[in-house]
Amino acid sequence: MTTADAAAEPGAQRRPDALPPSRPGSLRLAVAAALVGGVALLFAFPPYDLWWLAPVGVALLAAAVHARRPRVGAGLGLLTGLVFFVPLLSWTNLHTGYLPWLLLSGAEAGFVAVLGLAAAWASPLVDRYRWSWPVVTGLLWVAMEAARDRVPFGGFPWGRLAFSQGDSPLLRLAVVAGAPLVTFAVGVVGGLLAAAAFAWRRGGTARAAAEVEDNPRLSSPRATRRLAGLRATRPFAAAGLAGAAAALTAAALAIPLAQPGGRPVTVAVIQGNVPRLGLDFADQRRAVLDNHVSATVQLATEVAAGRRPQPDLVVWPENASDLDPTRNPDAARAIGQAATTVGAPILVGTLLLGPGEDERRNVGLVWQPGASAPDQQFYVKRHPVPFAEYIPLRDIARMVSDQVDLVQRDMVAGEAPGVLRVGPATVGDVICFEVAYDEVVRDTVTGGAQLIAVQTNNATFNNAEATQQLAMVRLRAVEHGRAALMASTVGVSAFVAADGRVYDQTVFNTRAILVRALRLGEERTLATRVGLWPEVGLAGLAVVVLAGATAMRLRARRGEAGATA
Repeated sequence: MTTADAAAEPGAQRRPDALPPSRPGSLRLAVAAALVGGVALLFAFPPYDLWWLAPVGVALLAAAVHARRPRVGAGLGLLTGLVFFVPLLSWTNLHTGYLPWLLLSGAEAGFVAVLGLAAAWASPLVDRYRWSWPVVTGLLWVAMEAARDRVPFGGFPWGRLAFSQGDSPLLRLAVVAGAPLVTFAVGVVGGLLAAAAFAWRRGGTARAAAEVEDNPRLSSPRATRRLAGLRATRPFAAAGLAGAAAALTAAALAIPLAQPGGRPVTVAVIQGNVPRLGLDFADQRRAVLDNHVSATVQLATEVAAGRRPQPDLVVWPENASDLDPTRNPDAARAIGQAATTVGAPILVGTLLLGPGEDERRNVGLVWQPGASAPDQQFYVKRHPVPFAEYIPLRDIARMVSDQVDLVQRDMVAGEAPGVLRVGPATVGDVICFEVAYDEVVRDTVTGGAQLIAVQTNNATFNNAEATQQLAMVRLRAVEHGRAALMASTVGVSAFVAADGRVYDQTVFNTRAILVRALRLGEERTLATRVGLWPEVGLAGLAVVVLAGATAMRLRARRGEAGATA
């Protein structure tokens, strides 16, 4: 007789080292929970901004995969990932077709599938140590995001749990240990909600209740009273766990945020707009440059009339001049005229040709008033977007889609952080998607940046992508205790205070001029100082959890083999 057979006999006791049985039924309910979990995660992010749905989505996936076979957990995770990422990344389909969108969404969903597998694999450990479920859930999410942020081709961090928490108290945790700690907290809250749901459904003591109900040898008035007591405590256990989730979220409000204490500087952001949205924005190079020049001249006119304060520095977005001003005299003249007229240095987003014949660089460079050429200091984007700004494995990629040939020149990555002196401020320059990568932003602050500027071009996307990007800027401002701004060609542009509040947010696909006084930051937050280590520690603990679950499974199988023999 096997261990499983013995456990099925009346009065039989489970071996202490035996695995808990996989949940035999309710697979349709698990599939429904996985699907709804993906929807909940989607609506937690901009443009919906229902941040409290993020832990709900985590809870639904955790409950769906618990005590399932690992391959079933992977399938349920894949469902959640697809329902989440396909609509979240739908902006990638606007001008490039369905294939890149679906390939990217499927790849990102694959990481959630691995998460589902890992959570199912860890179920024996969670069943034995029920208190660990919330912690294990948070650890696995951090580890999954750590992998997704790095592979393949440098990773794609879009859709991290931390980026959904712009209006949540949990955002304050970023000042302690950055995005990984915020993700961990969302995962813990989700794990508490999952445990609460199980406590409500099963009384938190399912095995004991099953023994009382199903085993005739235990039938007695005492056993009946025991079962009644279990059922009576069920609502209290569930309420306690749900209350712990709410208390943990609210407790984050007690975390003090950093406040920049440096001198105030007046910063202007120019959103010049483009004649037409879409991939052909590159064919409108001169028109886009002229739009930003004319908006800057308009600002100078308003300053002269006393309707605007004199800016100390001006920020133009990414691709404000796709004419290389170091090689195009007309572009250089136009930018120089704008800087001289407004009387302030301009941080210009532009493209520089080279260094190779078929290469280019996406840069932010500084143009001083009265200068006929840019400063020697400029920042080259460190993390170009694969398959958009450069094509890895081009010959292989062409077999999948000939659209890769739309990128005729590969963008070369820079090596140094974007730390630029622009007028009275040291600016941490970050270009477009780079704001999603922890190290790219952190390196500017450790390099001396007093405020963070995100130059972006959303002309090939839409408002949803722009607002998702702004949510990342909010987290970075809190994380590093720096005022921040996002400057976009078409929107969304805005200023963000060091506490994450957004000011002067623009409307998509419009021309706009923003001016605001920002205080420079001098001190480093704890998150800036500890850097990568919290993520390393949390991801390492996730590996320990999976190793522990593996050891439990191996011991149980050896025990079953011995019992069979």
